[in-house]
Amino acid sequence: MLLLTLETSCDETSAAVVRDGRHVLSNVIASQVDLHAKYGGVVPELASRRHLETINPVVEEALSAAGIGLEDLDGLAVTRGPGLVGALLVGLSFAKALAYGRGLPLVGVHHIEGHILAIQLEDSVAYPYLALAVSGGHTHLFRVDGIGQYRLLGRTVDDAAGEAFDKVAKMLGLGYPGGPIIDRLAAEGEPGDIRFPRPLLKKDTLNFSFSGVKTSVLNFLHKESKPPIGERLSAVAAAFQEAVVDVLTQKAFRAARNEGLERIVVAGGVACNRGLRRRFQEMAGPEGVKVWFPSPVLCSDNAAMLAVAADEYLLRGVQSGPELNAVSSWPLENAGQGLG
Repeated sequence: MLLLTLETSCDETSAAVVRDGRHVLSNVIASQVDLHAKYGGVVPELASRRHLETINPVVEEALSAAGIGLEDLDGLAVTRGPGLVGALLVGLSFAKALAYGRGLPLVGVHHIEGHILAIQLEDSVAYPYLALAVSGGHTHLFRVDGIGQYRLLGRTVDDAAGEAFDKVAKMLGLGYPGGPIIDRLAAEGEPGDIRFPRPLLKKDTLNFSFSGVKTSVLNFLHKESKPPIGERLSAVAAAFQEAVVDVLTQKAFRAARNEGLERIVVAGGVACNRGLRRRFQEMAGPEGVKVWFPSPVLCSDNAAMLAVAADEYLLRGVQSGPELNAVSSWPLENAGQGLG
């Protein structure tokens, strides 16, 4: 099956062509980072407008790069949610119109589902496995027993990890997006005597909380007699990143032990963080667990990741009709129903 997939959940416009849910023929991503950087975060209305401007050329480029035409497609998939509703509607409207015009089957895919299955485009990770989906909008732990078979084990009760990275970077005057900048600075410094809290780490829960870490950084900056510049800035970044990485890794391995799982997949934008990758790999051996990370391009929001689930759903006869609508929130446990 040859699928065209579309992703417009936030600030990347992406289109991909994937064969049989595994072989990526093209994966085109148009980023809006420059557009939103001056505001310190994504502005939903601007994101929607930019999606409208770029979706046609992005789809055309994806088809061209794959060496196919619309007549060669067997189906379509599009991110239905969760995400920014205005942004999602651009991709949904395009996909529904194309499906209707070409007489092609269409399925709406869950954004997080795409992330936690993206590794299957590069490596055949056997089920079941634990998935940590960690990005600017999500921090969730799932048990994955197969495509469409997910059980939520834990989630953030406030800020997502990536959101905390961006907010702390803004406090430090580092710019947007903050995650890569803090990761780079953290590699240049050591926390020293700076230590930020690890919220909920000692609690008997798999949920996360990052708001308190962010507030602790802010309080530290207010009390600091010298501005955190030079090596001091690197130390603050290292201390903050260490706190977040400690929580993410320890909770993930705890969840794996609780569920008796020997495989962990870490996905989403924060999965690109070098400190996080290093800590997972350091802990994997002693824990008797193997850890996978998708390539950076598949950790970011991209359309190719949708094809793993979409191909399977379409083969099962699960399709979305013209009533398919965008949703800002959507329990992953309902993802296999296509329409939620």
